[in-house]
Amino acid sequence: MARRGCGVLLERLVVFIVSFALTMYSSSAQLRYSIPEELTVGSVVGNIAKDLGLDQSALHARGFRIVSGSTEPLFQLNSNGIVHVNRKIDREEVCERTSTCILNIKTVLENPLEVHYVGIEVLDVNDHSPTFTDNQTHIEISESALPGARFQLQGARDPDSDMFSVQQYKLSQNDHFRLEVKDREEDGKIPVLFLHKALDKEAARSHRLLLTAVDGGKPARSGTMEIIVNVLDVNDNMPVFARDSYTAVLDENSPIGTTIIQVNATDLDDGLNGEVVYSFGNNVNKKLRQLFEVDSNTGEIIVKGPIDYEEKDRYQIDIKASDKGTVPLATEKSVKITIVDLNDNTPEIEVTSFSSAIPEDSKPGRTVALISVNDKDSGVNGKVICSVSEGVPFTLTPSLQENMYSLVTKSLLDREHQPKYDIRIVAKDAGNPPLSSHRIISVTISDVNDNSPEFSTNPYMFYVTENNAAGGSLFSVSAHDCDEGDNAHISYNIMRNADEKLTSFLSINPENGEIVALKSFDFETLKTFQFQVVASDSGTPLLSNNVTVNVFILDQNDNAPVILYPLSSNGSAQGVEEIPRNVNAGHLVTKVRAYDPDIGYNGWLLFSLQEVTDHSLFALDRYTGQIRTLRSFTETDEAEHKLVILVKDNGNVSLSATATVIVKLVEPKEAFAASDVKSAAKDDEDSNVIFYLMITLGAVSVLFLVSIIVLIAMQCSKSTDYTSKYLPETNYDGTLCHSIQYRSGEKRYMLVGPRMSIGSTIVPGSHANTLVLPDRRHTSEEVRKTILFLGSYAIMASSDVRSL
Repeated sequence: MARRGCGVLLERLVVFIVSFALTMYSSSAQLRYSIPEELTVGSVVGNIAKDLGLDQSALHARGFRIVSGSTEPLFQLNSNGIVHVNRKIDREEVCERTSTCILNIKTVLENPLEVHYVGIEVLDVNDHSPTFTDNQTHIEISESALPGARFQLQGARDPDSDMFSVQQYKLSQNDHFRLEVKDREEDGKIPVLFLHKALDKEAARSHRLLLTAVDGGKPARSGTMEIIVNVLDVNDNMPVFARDSYTAVLDENSPIGTTIIQVNATDLDDGLNGEVVYSFGNNVNKKLRQLFEVDSNTGEIIVKGPIDYEEKDRYQIDIKASDKGTVPLATEKSVKITIVDLNDNTPEIEVTSFSSAIPEDSKPGRTVALISVNDKDSGVNGKVICSVSEGVPFTLTPSLQENMYSLVTKSLLDREHQPKYDIRIVAKDAGNPPLSSHRIISVTISDVNDNSPEFSTNPYMFYVTENNAAGGSLFSVSAHDCDEGDNAHISYNIMRNADEKLTSFLSINPENGEIVALKSFDFETLKTFQFQVVASDSGTPLLSNNVTVNVFILDQNDNAPVILYPLSSNGSAQGVEEIPRNVNAGHLVTKVRAYDPDIGYNGWLLFSLQEVTDHSLFALDRYTGQIRTLRSFTETDEAEHKLVILVKDNGNVSLSATATVIVKLVEPKEAFAASDVKSAAKDDEDSNVIFYLMITLGAVSVLFLVSIIVLIAMQCSKSTDYTSKYLPETNYDGTLCHSIQYRSGEKRYMLVGPRMSIGSTIVPGSHANTLVLPDRRHTSEEVRKTILFLGSYAIMASSDVRSL
């Protein structure tokens, strides 16, 4: 008994050493816990967060969880990082046929990603007793059997492992039989009945024995089976197999009915005692009988069920050869079958952690997902290579853990270029032919405020007619932002610069960019102005852009002509002119001077006689306002004549003013005296006029030269297909009034001053001071407007000169 106790202790020591070695060898787990099976639900396995040294205050924010395990989770991880038993664990259920039961789980911490591997060893508890398939078995032994004959018995099965499995067999006390135990690596301990003393049928026809199987638990558990030995008459030759050992190779997935190998045995007896039949040995379990069958006549072993290498890669089957004697004799032989792996399993792709949306400003190398692949095949058939679809800014990088990959960004992202990617991950094994599988991961690129608002044009040029309604909409600006959401929501405002007075009467709708004038414009006061509009998005940080807006005020005929001469002391347009009675026809009596603050047609003045005492005496030049005599005066002509002159502009709705000139006829001597007085005053006035005239003419010349240079620069800076030619007006009469013709595209234009040469053609509906003359060449709207604006300035200046 002491020796047997030492043996049990030695066995346990060996089991402990092997378990410890396996534990040390398994280096993939960062933590290792041990728990007994049948542990109460809710029991604590271990504190992962504490053992890993993690900050428990950040666990809730980072999302600590288990990402892999069985279909029904055995363990549960709470928010404090403590692992609990989620359901009752039966070691024999989760770790079938393994001496060491280690359950590996993966835990993941989000933001940033951390993967930890935890191994939980389930320790066996002696919760099963050894059992025999049958409670009673019958053995028939001939009385001629010699001492030393051995009869293999059916072994007991104990689901527990290692020391808690069947450790020994005991046979009830008897005179004829002893018990031997064979130790097989796969089937465990097998009892063999050893014939110690020859049987005598006449002494006893049968023997009843009790076989007891005992495990190594404390206290030990046991199971029993009754053996009934029937003594038969003499059949003294047993079948003998032709070969000492049988081995075979079988491809997995072999079709049902495939012959694996044929065994052959012979019996030297004659008759029925020499006829051999084949069957499975007594120790072949039920699962093997579902996969294989043996032909009782030929000894062929045939495939009966599906063969899967991944389930088991080798089998050992006991085949029994028996004769047909009255007391049959049998011999058993083991057949070893090796299963050859075929590439019949496609790789499996599992996404263990995944960020479905990443910002577009992510740097290359940012982890998007963690991916694990698995192939149940072995060897090259189980070697897997992963790749991603081409044309996407993502790549796979292998992890330190085998068959683990990280999906990371490999280049910069741009949501405005592509807001979403469908990434196709392909896993392909190295088998022949190779098998592959794929999985599509959709990644959304979230917006970052990286685009400033862009205006549709820069600068803006708008033309506004004067006398606009205060508070009315003038025009609008528009900008676009390529971002989305708040990053693309644009608001507009006017930049308040140094010219605060100018922009103070402008208002802009921050939502749509519509600009409103808070007062009316007056061309005579303000002809053009410039301001800037700022478009800002609502992103963080806020981005903005500005645009220059040039506004040109267009003239309207809102000013009546102003009479400069004659002008009496009381403010009425009336003057008195004295001329000698002896003047000839064509004598210049006087000149009516007037100006109109408007420009173009609105400022082009025409003179006409509205009322005259004698139509035969005086004539009025309609363009210059000069009054001349038509004939010499006679003695019968009256000494005083009244002329009422009408001065009107050429606006669509003409405005006018009148002046009255009283012409008195005097004798030549009185006229000469008055002439001298006037001549002196006239000389002073003319000297001043000449001075101002020279200054004004110089200013007009400089302005016009600058206008021509700006126009040429604008035309050279743009690739247009039109040409402009300036044609001098030949009908210039020597006054300050002038006209310029130019050609642009298919039309010809004429800039006119307050006075035009006789014979010029006016086209109704032309803009401001621009006349349109037909031509076949193409026009540019922008050049036309620029010339219009510059010409307006020039003519306005010439009007000021004329007023002097």
